[in-house]
Amino acid sequence: MDVGVIGTGMMGQNHVRVYSQLKEVDSVVIYDVNNEQARKVASLNNVEVADSYSDLFHRVEAVSLCVPTQFHFNTALEVIKAGVNVLIEKPICLSSDEGKQLVQNIPDDLIVGVGHIERFNPIVNEISQIISEPLYIEFKRHNPTSSRITGSSVVEDLMIHDIDIMLHALGCSDVNVQAKGNEDVAAALCSSKNTLIYLSASRKSSKKIRMIHIEQEDMTIQGDFMSQEIYIHRKPGQYKVDRDRYVQENIVEKVLVAKQEPLRSELSSFLKSVKTNKPFSITTNEAIQNLELCEQIRGMF
Repeated sequence: MDVGVIGTGMMGQNHVRVYSQLKEVDSVVIYDVNNEQARKVASLNNVEVADSYSDLFHRVEAVSLCVPTQFHFNTALEVIKAGVNVLIEKPICLSSDEGKQLVQNIPDDLIVGVGHIERFNPIVNEISQIISEPLYIEFKRHNPTSSRITGSSVVEDLMIHDIDIMLHALGCSDVNVQAKGNEDVAAALCSSKNTLIYLSASRKSSKKIRMIHIEQEDMTIQGDFMSQEIYIHRKPGQYKVDRDRYVQENIVEKVLVAKQEPLRSELSSFLKSVKTNKPFSITTNEAIQNLELCEQIRGMF
C-alpha cells in the first residue's frame, strides 16, 4: 500500500519512520508546507516528497494527518474531498463543533480514524480485562516543558489520552466532572456510577510521568504507560505488629505484558482498516466525545 504523511513535525516524523518500517507499506510520500523540512525528513527516512496536496493525493491510498491542531479541520476536509482514507492525529479538531462539521462531510466508503495512541498501549487492554468494579482510578500524565507546538492546552494535549482511556477502554460512562487548572497544569475529579476518577496533567513537571492507579475491594492495580509494566497488589488478610507498627503483608504480582510500540500497532491497525474497508477502532464520534469532555473541563478554569 502507498501511504502519505501530511506534516513533518515531531509526530509526523514518527509516522514517517514507522510507515517506512512496515512490511505492508510499498512507498511513503510526505508533504509539508515547509518544503525544506519535508525534504530533510525524506532524506533521513528514504521516502518521497510531494509538491502539493493534489500531487500527494494522486500517489497514495491513505494518509496520516499530523499538522498542528488549528489546521486539522481544513486539511482533513481537503483529504476527505479527495477521497483519501485518513488517520487524524488527536484531537480530531480544534473544537468539538469543528469535529461534528467534519464528520458530516465523510462519505460512507471512506476510512477516517483518530490517532489516540495510548489506546494501543498494551497495558490498556490488559488492565481492561483485569478490572471489575473499580472504586478509584487515578491517572497522572506529566511532562517537562517542551518546545513543540501543539496549538492546544494541556487538557487537549495530554489529559485527553486518559480521558479516551477512561471513556472508551475502561467503560466509564455518564461522567460528572469538577476541574481546576490553566493552560499548562490541570486536574479533574470525575465520578462514574460508584467509581471516582482523578486525572492530572502538566507541562511544567521536572519528571515525565505516565501512570494509572486503580483500587478495588480485592486488589490495587498500578500501571506505567512508558515501561509498559503492570503490578497487582492483593491483600491476603495478614497483619502483624512490629515495634508498635502495624504491618500489612501484600502479595504482589507482575503481569506479563507483550511490549510493543503503540504507534506501530496504531498505524498497522489503520492500514488493516483501509485494506478490509472496516471502521478504525477509534471512531470520529469517540474522538468528538473526548473533545467535548476536554471542553467541559477547560470551561471550569
